[in-house]
Amino acid sequence: MPDHLMEIEPDERIVEIAPERLRDFKDQPFKIRKDAQMDNLIDSISRHGILNPLIVRPLPEGVYEIISGHRRKYAAEKLGYRKLPVIIRNLKEEDAIISLVDSNVYREMIPISEKALAYKMKYNAIKRKSGRRKGSRTGVHNRTKKTVDVMAGEVVESSRQLQRYLKIAELIPELLEMLDEGRLSFNPAYEAAFLTPDQQRDLAKAIDFTQSSPSVSQAQRMKKISQDHGLTLEEIKSILCEVKKGDITRVTFKNEQLRRFFPRNYTNDQIKQAILDLLQNRTKQH
Repeated sequence: MPDHLMEIEPDERIVEIAPERLRDFKDQPFKIRKDAQMDNLIDSISRHGILNPLIVRPLPEGVYEIISGHRRKYAAEKLGYRKLPVIIRNLKEEDAIISLVDSNVYREMIPISEKALAYKMKYNAIKRKSGRRKGSRTGVHNRTKKTVDVMAGEVVESSRQLQRYLKIAELIPELLEMLDEGRLSFNPAYEAAFLTPDQQRDLAKAIDFTQSSPSVSQAQRMKKISQDHGLTLEEIKSILCEVKKGDITRVTFKNEQLRRFFPRNYTNDQIKQAILDLLQNRTKQH
């Protein structure tokens, strides 16, 4: 459901509230960006006003938490609005999270990381809301599958793709940022989510160091090494430095062209690492 389309219940009424009494939803993953979409929203509000009220819920402190309308609030404040039209709904935590995700996740151009984290929020909210049946013979795997199936029927994703998004939500922030920037592709990111947080941090360092991102097969190998005996930073660098099958153009040197610049006892791996170190230092200097 787009941000500007929120269903209004027949018995609800619109009231006006000062923006300083409105709070962003706690830990919500949707970031406000000063991009072309925001410029269009500001222009629309300046011309026509806020056509659709914000949806909020009351908090004990006498303020209101925004469920739908974070971007509208930002745009209106930029235009100097002192009162914003809102609809107040008394929602429990889980219902508020589900409504928050549903009102934001269908926007165009939403980053992959935000979608993954939003799906994870909704997934956890549905699980808490439904609760675990005491004495049920259904296993944890089946309960998880059922929750995913319920969500898949509500979002524009297959159950399998939804599970992949839920796994990607386990990536560290550095890798999520690389995913949004296009430095890390979706399928390798999914495989990388199986690494430990420390190994993911090493992967982020290795991507920066080698200026190369893993292919699906490379990420799968990292996952297997991690599961077998652990994965080191040097192993990650070594894998990333491999020439990928999809590479069309290559720069190659014969051994005799390079060895004259290095000690006789250097192995091929040591030569390769020394060259990468030199290039990395040169990049930093510039």
